[in-house]
Amino acid sequence: MKTHQLIIIGAGPIGLACGIAASKAGLDYVILEKGVLVNSLYNFPEQMTFFSTSNLLEIGDVPFVSHSDKPTRKEALEYYRRVHDSWKLNIKLYTAVKGMEKENDEYRIKTSKGDFITEAVIVSTGFYDTARKLGVPGDDLPKVKHFYDSPHPYVNQNVLVIGAANSACDVALETYYKGAHVTMAIRGNEIYEKTKYWIKPNIENRIKEGAIKAYFNTEVKEITPTTVILDTPDGEIELENDFVLAMIGYTPDYSLFEHLNLPIDEEHEKRPVHDSLTLETPLKNVFVAGVINAGMNTSKLYIENTRDHADKIVNELKGKLVHA
Repeated sequence: MKTHQLIIIGAGPIGLACGIAASKAGLDYVILEKGVLVNSLYNFPEQMTFFSTSNLLEIGDVPFVSHSDKPTRKEALEYYRRVHDSWKLNIKLYTAVKGMEKENDEYRIKTSKGDFITEAVIVSTGFYDTARKLGVPGDDLPKVKHFYDSPHPYVNQNVLVIGAANSACDVALETYYKGAHVTMAIRGNEIYEKTKYWIKPNIENRIKEGAIKAYFNTEVKEITPTTVILDTPDGEIELENDFVLAMIGYTPDYSLFEHLNLPIDEEHEKRPVHDSLTLETPLKNVFVAGVINAGMNTSKLYIENTRDHADKIVNELKGKLVHA
């Protein structure tokens, strides 16, 4: 069993930033990550381009130089590897947190690789790892994908893309250009107005010319092994289908919050309960950082506007830890 002053749960960009802040403050810390370094970014589509510019993704005074104004997933993975190496961050990868128990003035963190004891905890787990579910019959079929990586598996296949925001439009265009027969099911009456400015006119033009068939004001009613049933303004229709790419968003991992005994504000976007100034939860010396602070309002917080959480929390902790 290992003891640390601070345990950071999640090795995404904000978790790394928290590790850097802890290192600067001279705290004994460890970052626990259930998957790979910046696991959420690793699960982004292969050809994804960020909306933010590279300088807005920087942490730890490590310059992020990309080939264009908007960095790619590949460039981001390389950048955060350099951050890890530059700061020699103490990270335990493939170490899933299973629970947390209070023991006097400390916490026992239970993981897939044993227990850790700590005085303080920062939860910075993001939300991309947990997909929203459709909640319809057939949602659990193997052909239904909530994460997208490459267009290659969908060549010459009948693909239904669900959604109308950045991910859905990106996936619809990329699979279409690589030879898929693409249909979109969209709950509203138009493409999401805040879709990336270089994507929105492209998808709208492909829909207008009929290259991509889009059903607006439509919801998926059922998915079968060979078809999808859509509820459209003109009634139910059944389409031949090989794959469903449900690009309908992601949520924080509420099962983890439950295991950590972190209270959730059900009336306000299911945000983890925390002080808006200090980011401390009702549990003493347990903090939340990054995009999870917005709960289900996943379009409110990003890397660029939560980077300051790291210094804010560590500055708060320095005066509270017994051995700081």
